[in-house]
Amino acid sequence: MHSPSIGPTFRETVAGIPLDLFDSLPRNDQRAKAGEYVVGLLGAHGRKTLRNVAQQLGGQAARRQSVHHFISESSWEWEPVRRALALRTDEALGARAWVVRPTVVPKAGGHSVGVAEYFAPQLGRTVTGQQSYGAWLASPAAGVPVNWQLVLSAGWIDDLSRRQRAHIPATSRALSAEENAGDVALRAARSLSGTPLPVVLDAPGLDPVALGRRFGRAGVPLVQRVEPRLRLRVDPLALPGHGDLPLAAGLLVGSLRRLWRPGARIASGGRSLSMAVPVMLPGGPGLAPRLLVAQWPESDLSAARLWLADGRMRPADVLRLARLADVVDRDDALVASRVGLRDFAGRSFQGWHRHITLASVAHLAHVRAVLGSDAPHRTALSPLLLGAG
Repeated sequence: MHSPSIGPTFRETVAGIPLDLFDSLPRNDQRAKAGEYVVGLLGAHGRKTLRNVAQQLGGQAARRQSVHHFISESSWEWEPVRRALALRTDEALGARAWVVRPTVVPKAGGHSVGVAEYFAPQLGRTVTGQQSYGAWLASPAAGVPVNWQLVLSAGWIDDLSRRQRAHIPATSRALSAEENAGDVALRAARSLSGTPLPVVLDAPGLDPVALGRRFGRAGVPLVQRVEPRLRLRVDPLALPGHGDLPLAAGLLVGSLRRLWRPGARIASGGRSLSMAVPVMLPGGPGLAPRLLVAQWPESDLSAARLWLADGRMRPADVLRLARLADVVDRDDALVASRVGLRDFAGRSFQGWHRHITLASVAHLAHVRAVLGSDAPHRTALSPLLLGAG
């Protein structure tokens, strides 16, 4: 990806919008409005609110009302658009894996759908805001968000008046973090045919036993980031004489210096170290052996990222997949604010999902323009829309 100061022009980015993603929308006017909304997201300055998006498309009161209705109150379904987005993103990137990660968007007040208190790992504290899990298709070149799950706490599910005001479906329920992450990952995995891509779950603190069983049943390879305090037992068949008492993963890495290996250069210019060891999860009967893989700057073991993977995977493959989480971190930082992934200020459940789906389409358009994709476009946007922004 280019640096934030160098990138494609607005026209080049708009030309990267694959309009056939909207073929599932039942009416011509809905398909046209979807394309317009993505253009508005790409052209609006500052936060990509419904008002700012509408301003890019004319700004009149009738236009603002039309945009609000299309996002918050219309009847079109977002899941078919996301499935089409997965196919087109895979074509553009040659994706290697799904990267699933949580996002907390701080919000004042409790009117926006899903707002509750959540712990934000990136901030190191509890904040009031919306939490979601995103499933990104990623290659070494770029990452694009494709599928989403909005976290709904019991405070939203159990309060009938709040549910009704936010139009939360009757089938929705409060889920654990493991259920939310697993749901969005496996739903995304099913959107592509063929052998399932592995899932890189970049969400430390989730239960590896529950997730290992669920992904194992689904036949989807899982590489899960884990916390240093997770207790593991070295597989005695793989490392005789080490002892089989459970030990915190971070201490385990530090105690097995003979397994440390030099790794690739890191962004700071130094080198990294890595280590891999077969392990077992205590209290997880029936689970196959796992592989603990760690990588860290050679000068700072405390900065190690720890990953738990299927025991049959090669350490080098796990490290390559784990690096895709860094690609997604980078592209989220570079592109999310440009396309409004965190900017929806409405109150409805459907509005949040429709906005973030079209913001994900805008993200793909930006990535396609940066990568210089020459993938064919079925139709062109009108000259009026090309002038937006």
